Amino acid sequence: MATSDFVLGGLASVGATFFTNPIEVIKTRIQLQGELAARGSYVEPYKGVLQAFVTVAKNDGMLGLQKGLVPALYFQFIINSFRLSIYTNAVDRHWMHKKNGEISFGLGLMWGAIGGVVGSYFSSPFFMIKTQLQSQAANEIAVGYQHAHTSLGSAMREIYKKGGITGLWRGSLAALPRAAVGSGAQIATFGKTKALLVEYDLVTQPTYNSFCAGLIAGSLMSVAITPPDVISTRLYNQGVDAQGRGLYYNGWLDCFFKILRTEGIYGMYKGFWANYLRIAPHSTLVLLFFDELVAVREKYDLRM
Repeated sequence: MATSDFVLGGLASVGATFFTNPIEVIKTRIQLQGELAARGSYVEPYKGVLQAFVTVAKNDGMLGLQKGLVPALYFQFIINSFRLSIYTNAVDRHWMHKKNGEISFGLGLMWGAIGGVVGSYFSSPFFMIKTQLQSQAANEIAVGYQHAHTSLGSAMREIYKKGGITGLWRGSLAALPRAAVGSGAQIATFGKTKALLVEYDLVTQPTYNSFCAGLIAGSLMSVAITPPDVISTRLYNQGVDAQGRGLYYNGWLDCFFKILRTEGIYGMYKGFWANYLRIAPHSTLVLLFFDELVAVREKYDLRM
């Protein structure tokens, strides 16, 4: 695995996160709204994406829209460093090529999923802290379990004090399906779409090609990832008892069935539009930045 690909993948995601973290805050709040309650039986402080932006800004201030930014940057750097570098390495080594030289979509899905799973596991503590900080809100608009963290550092110390190292990785295994589905769908679709756009002479200019492929990949990813993303958000944000056990859910399957029983299929797609509005531009920016950074590196290598 090329070290430069690892770093470039992380840098690409960090650049994108500055732009997309506010919508991530909105998405997290909507996913926690009405937790384990039947539709129509609870107060909805967040009635839509635009209204939620205004509500957060009004009650938490404009900086409230960037809650959880620091752990979000760490999370995005780690997960995308692994998944983009693993995928690129697999392409360079022809591990996903057919006998005729074409890239196999199925193998692309597999390597994209592998990269996502590895990156998700190592970045799990930051995803958990990001979620818990993003859910913090003024009493009037608070949803979900409210943690008392004041920063990334305080969250690390508190979680470690209560549960040790294993506490920092609580929920990590449950997040793997989210990473596998999302990363596989995004990266494999991105590579295949780029090739098809060139093959059919639709978008051949490199930057525009990367942009269009990233937009399509992000759109498909948002459809695939929303249910497992809702589950991950609920598991990471729930409080724990004195023994470190979740107050609401005992694991991925327990969370899945409880949401279906109490909130229906609608509950599995809470925050879909916020997720779409986050994932589509984030995916586009990450993959575009990554392609551009790789192009800059290759130009530099040629000059050397």
